[in-house]
Amino acid sequence: MATGIKNTTHPVEATAVMGLLPARPRLLALGEPTHGEETLLSVRNDLFRQLVEQEGYRTIAIESDCLRGLVVDDYVTSGTGTLDEVMERGFSHGWGAYAGNRELVRWMRAHNERVHHDGRPTSERLRFAGFDGPLEITGAASPRRALAALHGCLAARVDADLLPCTAETLDRLLGADDRWTEPAAMTDPARSVGRSAEARELRLLADDLVSLLDEQTPHLLATTSRDDWDRADLYGRTATGLLRYHHWMADASPARMNRLLGLRDRMMADNLLALAARGPALVNAQNAHLQREKSSMRMWQGPVEWWSAGALVSARLGDEYAFLATALGTIRHQGVDTPPPDTVEGLLYGLSEERCVVDASRLADALGDPPPAPRVSPWFGYASLDPAHLASIDGLVFVSDVEAPGRP
Repeated sequence: MATGIKNTTHPVEATAVMGLLPARPRLLALGEPTHGEETLLSVRNDLFRQLVEQEGYRTIAIESDCLRGLVVDDYVTSGTGTLDEVMERGFSHGWGAYAGNRELVRWMRAHNERVHHDGRPTSERLRFAGFDGPLEITGAASPRRALAALHGCLAARVDADLLPCTAETLDRLLGADDRWTEPAAMTDPARSVGRSAEARELRLLADDLVSLLDEQTPHLLATTSRDDWDRADLYGRTATGLLRYHHWMADASPARMNRLLGLRDRMMADNLLALAARGPALVNAQNAHLQREKSSMRMWQGPVEWWSAGALVSARLGDEYAFLATALGTIRHQGVDTPPPDTVEGLLYGLSEERCVVDASRLADALGDPPPAPRVSPWFGYASLDPAHLASIDGLVFVSDVEAPGRP
C-alpha cells in the first residue's frame, strides 16, 4: 500500500494543484484542520503566491469579518493607512496578530506597487477580502454599520423620496449597540433583541434598501464605480444576514444552533459567490467551512449539523469551485503526536515527506473500500480528516509536522 500511496503525492506547487483539476476554477479553496498555526499560514502563502503569479488569481479571501476586510483591501490596493493599523483593524478572530497574515498583506501590497510601477492595468491588482460575517462563536455584531453604510450609499445618489426611511429612523430603531452584542444572548435566547418589534421593522427596512439598490443598479453604475456598487451590495448582504442571524439568536426551539451555524455559512457563501462574480479568487478557511460534505460538531446542547459555505458554493458553481483540504501529522505543542499508522494521516506521515499535495481520488483508490477509520483528535482545536470525504475533495495538502510558535 505504501508504494501506491507514494505515487499519489506531488510537491506543494501551483502546477501540481492545477494538474489535479479539469480547468482553472473560479474559486479555489484551501482548508485547514486547525486555526492559527504559522506553519500552515506559511504553506498557504507560498502556494497562493504561485497561484497568483502563474494562474492569474486576483483576489485572496480568508475567514475574517467581511466589513473589516475592506480596511485591508484599501491598504493592499491603494496604500491607505499603515501595515500596523491594518493588521489591528482589518481582521476579526485575532487573525491580525499572526505573522503569516501580516506577511500575506505585506506581500499583496508590494505586488500591487510593482504592478503600478510596471504600468499594468488596474484589473491586474490583487484584492483582499474577508468572507465571514461580523460574527464570533460568542455572538454577532450590531447591524448598525452595515445598515447605515447602505443607507448612506443610496441617500447620496438616489431621490430621497425613494428611500424607505431616514437615517434617523434607522438610528432610533437600532438603539444602543450593546443591546445587539449582549454576550449572554448566545446561550440564552431571551437575552436577544432579534425578535423585538424594532428588529422586525429593521428587517423590513433592510429588505427595502437592498431592493432599492438592485432597482437602481443602472443609475448607480453610471454615477459611481463598480467597486462602490460592490461595496454597497456587501453592506446590504451583511445587514440582512445579521438581522436574520439575530432573529434566530432569539429562537428557543431545538433548531436554533443548526440555523445559526447554517446562516453563518450562508453569509460566507453569499460573499464567496459575489467574489466569484468579480473574477478568480483564492479562499482560505477551516476545512469544515469549505468541504462539500455536511458539517457537524458537538456544542453545549448536543450535536449540530449544517451545510458549509463550500457545499453551498459548490452546488451553485459546480466545477468552477475546487476544494483542497489540509491534513497534518503532528502539532506536538498541542498534544497532537505521531498519528496511528492505520489512519490516512499515519500512512502519509510514514512517507517521510515534509509537505506534499496528494491526488485525493487516487489516494481513495489506494486505500480501498472500506476506507480507514478517522483519526481520533486528541485536541479539541484540531479536526482530523474523515477518509470517507476523499471522494468529494479535489486534492489534499499534507503537512507532516506543525512547528511550535517561535520556531522557523
